[in-house]
Amino acid sequence: MKRVTLIVLDSLGIGELADAESYGDKGADTLGHIADHMESFHIPNLKKLGFGNIQGAAGGRFAVESPAGAFGKLKEKSKGKDTITGHWEIAGLYTEIPFKTYPDGFPAKFMKAYEQAIGMETLGNYAASGTEIIEELGPEHEATGKPIVYTSADSVFQIAANTAVIPLEKLYEICETARKMLVGDVACGRVIARPYIIDENGKRVRTSERRDYAVSPSGKTVLDKVEATGKTVYAVGKISDIFNGKGVTESVHTESNMDGVNKTIDALNQNFEGFIFTNLVDFDSKFGHRRDPIGYGKAIEEFDARLPEIISAMGEEDILMLCADHGNDPVHSGWDHTREHIPVVIYGKEIKAGVDLGVRESFADIGATICDMLGAEKTEIGESFLSLIKA
Repeated sequence: MKRVTLIVLDSLGIGELADAESYGDKGADTLGHIADHMESFHIPNLKKLGFGNIQGAAGGRFAVESPAGAFGKLKEKSKGKDTITGHWEIAGLYTEIPFKTYPDGFPAKFMKAYEQAIGMETLGNYAASGTEIIEELGPEHEATGKPIVYTSADSVFQIAANTAVIPLEKLYEICETARKMLVGDVACGRVIARPYIIDENGKRVRTSERRDYAVSPSGKTVLDKVEATGKTVYAVGKISDIFNGKGVTESVHTESNMDGVNKTIDALNQNFEGFIFTNLVDFDSKFGHRRDPIGYGKAIEEFDARLPEIISAMGEEDILMLCADHGNDPVHSGWDHTREHIPVVIYGKEIKAGVDLGVRESFADIGATICDMLGAEKTEIGESFLSLIKA
């Protein structure tokens, strides 16, 4: 097989995992609850590929008689429900100890050292919704120049700033300082730059210049394995950030889901062999975290409408895979990720239509299968399902 395109529909979980209750996520079902809130849910292309035929997905209400793709449901073996853990497991790594979280904010000793390192005091330092905290602390930040620090249920150190107050490059610089310091006893999965502006209506709006500074992967991933074959690993969106650039040969930034689709199609129109790895973050950041089931549903419909373009850009030997990295049930309490199964749909001329992969034991089966498809060395964990779906 010449090329595999994997698109992560960020946070589109399909129902609670067996241990969801221990994470506070009993009853979570991102896709099902979105469907419940949509007056009509028009996703004909996802349905055609078999998305609705996955066991338990939205209660089976989107199943079709003859799906064009293969499909299945995957459990998360790793501990946690965050972006890095999910993506790393997809790529073939097991995370046994969850990344440290800071529900009560970062330690005072660390914050004092950090403020000395960047030469300014900070505001916040507590768990909050990113859109809410900039409204709450934005006026003080804009009056004093002090950046806003906050976290969530994930292992994240987020720094928000109005770019008219702290220029973008300075914001990135103070994030890089945090990344270097958040190790050892204060280890943290990601530092995230959260720039915002004030729009013409006087509302504080986050911009697309977000940047993630992640820890490096704990081992070799599918990206490294494919790169080692001499093939291209083309990262679209925040993929390069999540893997700290490891195994990535080319990368492009995206401004939105639709920009991510455009840039994935651009990559498909180029002449190379290898792996295109795309993350569409708006599902998670704009709708899941903001607990907006109707907005989330419309975003899925918008992606669905673009699927024919993606498929048209595929070559004869190309494979398309769609999956998620965790859940983010927009009707669940709070504003954080939910511990859920993820879907996988596989389509291509060399893929058997209608194959039900059932429930797989790890997200890592995706990475293992991609390695198998591209003739790369096997990942550390995961079992390839290529033999079950190859035409």
